[in-house]
Amino acid sequence: MTSLPQASWTKRDDLAQLIAALGADNARYVGGAVRDTLLGKDIHDIDLATPLLPAEVIDRCREAGIRTVPTGIDHGTITAVLPDGVVEITTLRRDVSTDGRRATVAFAQEWKEDASRRDFTINALYAHPETLEISDYFGGVEDLANGRVRFIGDARERIREDHLRILRYFRFQTRFGDDWDEEATDASRDLASTLKGLSRERVGWELLNLLALPDPSVTVFKMRELGVMQEVLPECTAREAEKLAELVRQERDHGVAPDGMRRLAALLPPVPTVAEAVSARLRLSRKQRERLACVARRDSKDGENPLALAYYEGTDCARDRVLLTRGDPAPLEGWEAPELPLKGGEIVERGVGKGPQVARILQAVEKRWVEERFPDRGRVMELLDQELASG
Repeated sequence: MTSLPQASWTKRDDLAQLIAALGADNARYVGGAVRDTLLGKDIHDIDLATPLLPAEVIDRCREAGIRTVPTGIDHGTITAVLPDGVVEITTLRRDVSTDGRRATVAFAQEWKEDASRRDFTINALYAHPETLEISDYFGGVEDLANGRVRFIGDARERIREDHLRILRYFRFQTRFGDDWDEEATDASRDLASTLKGLSRERVGWELLNLLALPDPSVTVFKMRELGVMQEVLPECTAREAEKLAELVRQERDHGVAPDGMRRLAALLPPVPTVAEAVSARLRLSRKQRERLACVARRDSKDGENPLALAYYEGTDCARDRVLLTRGDPAPLEGWEAPELPLKGGEIVERGVGKGPQVARILQAVEKRWVEERFPDRGRVMELLDQELASG
């Protein structure tokens, strides 16, 4: 039987206290923490499964002095607030009914019954908190070792239960897969139209998380081939998919970390109205919308003076635009926009009457100052003399 390797998180004192409160036989580590530890990756979230009902979980934690939050109590999830990080505890479940968007669940007592409702074999791995022995009901350990992302049971049935699993499949395939699973891709192609009925926020979240992975470009081409991308982002043509591949190469060449919003911009034509429409459809935040619109205003000259671009548009947008136009973003690293060493009052002191003329002169000086890459005050005063002399 496979066992979970010893990892720093499995030795946490606060986690041991939680396990003691629940009872070791009433708890199993499950999902991402088990999967990623088997792969030797860092983990970010710890999930526990338990046959205990939510009320009993709360009572046992209270008796042990552990604070809990009923974050998803209707679906059996309680969050334990521990000194070294929160842990989500979910009662074993089985599906009563599904409609592709949401599920009605009932609590269960069998670990395998809970495992059978999960999406992929590699996500249905349970580890005993003391022995660290892994319960693997569907061959997930072998799939993980072979780089195979496979649905539990019939792929079409699992997608009909939750249409978002199509996008989850492509995200997990990008992270963990080597070869495409034919059953999964066929089912994704045949049921791609079901994605239209999903919440746009859920689609946007999945899409951005997929795009933030190290290299999603091959996946995006595959999604287009299967007709999946056309359902969630019809603006992404073959040309835009190639733009994403170019961007990934640019990021690697210049040592720039992946960014989902930058990659989303690459998948759209550089047209502000298109960016606005996509932002509204995916229910992006105001900050995300502004960034996408800014990147959509890019042109081929953006790489000529990246600092000037950053001065007017901000560093994030400038970096995106420079990379997307095959420029070098290195000058932007660690750079902070300086303040123009000239005030309107100084122009008034030179004999210019207060009003729009002062603003015009100030803007003209600032424009030349930026074009000359932010020279010192002495040069700024020369620029002011020239503006005053010409006007």
